Amino acid sequence: MFVSFWTHRSLVNQLLRREIQSRYRGSVFGILWSLMTPLLMLVIYTLVFKYIFQARWLVPGIDGRELNFAIMLFMGLIVHGMLGDMLARSPGLILSHVNFVKKVVFPLEILPWVALLSNLFNFTISFILLLGLLLFETQQIPVTALLVPFILLPYLLLLLGLSWLLAAIGVYIRDIQHISGTLTTLLLFLSPVFYSIDTLPDKYQFLMLLNPIALIVEACRSVVVLGQLPALQPLLIYSAVSLLIAVTGYRVFQRSRRGFADVL
Repeated sequence: MFVSFWTHRSLVNQLLRREIQSRYRGSVFGILWSLMTPLLMLVIYTLVFKYIFQARWLVPGIDGRELNFAIMLFMGLIVHGMLGDMLARSPGLILSHVNFVKKVVFPLEILPWVALLSNLFNFTISFILLLGLLLFETQQIPVTALLVPFILLPYLLLLLGLSWLLAAIGVYIRDIQHISGTLTTLLLFLSPVFYSIDTLPDKYQFLMLLNPIALIVEACRSVVVLGQLPALQPLLIYSAVSLLIAVTGYRVFQRSRRGFADVL
């Protein structure tokens, strides 16, 4: 799955550029919307949760330290947003590129790569804005924030594997598009996005960590906001499971693609 990506990297780059440009083509501000949209979200969250609701995010065990609720919330939302976008788009990846299936010899397995990199582009812009707000609020950015790419790596593998699985299943079972949308909403409220996992009873914290984004959200908050190192063992287990899902998804996709043309 990595060899295919490297072999067709120039094609992936072209498709990625086309997708990003087509998303904002015809609009007045163009690609600036990729910056303005998360910036507007961040401003709204700050106004609503910090000044209107006066919501507080207390960190247990750190001298009653209180953090900006909007920062903690936004960190969780942009991590969840990556999964939500992949779940929403992946079932229709092949269906929206029927010409690639029927009329040309095309490496269909790179389409999830394009979707993932497009997603990562949006995440990066939102993350930079988050760091800007953190710097404004605390006058510093922890050096541990440099660990974010390493924390996200297994998460990206997981998203890639799920994308291959959903793209393959979506060709044969069209209902998967509706199921994935509902699942995205459920995961938003069943994940520590609006709350900290530490607020849950101990017996439920383990169950929460079975959520595919819970560990990543908590680890990102730890290194970016709290300046703490994440727990290594859970991340290693998560990485192993993510790699297994990525390999499984790729194999399922490659075996299923033989029947794509017949179904479409």
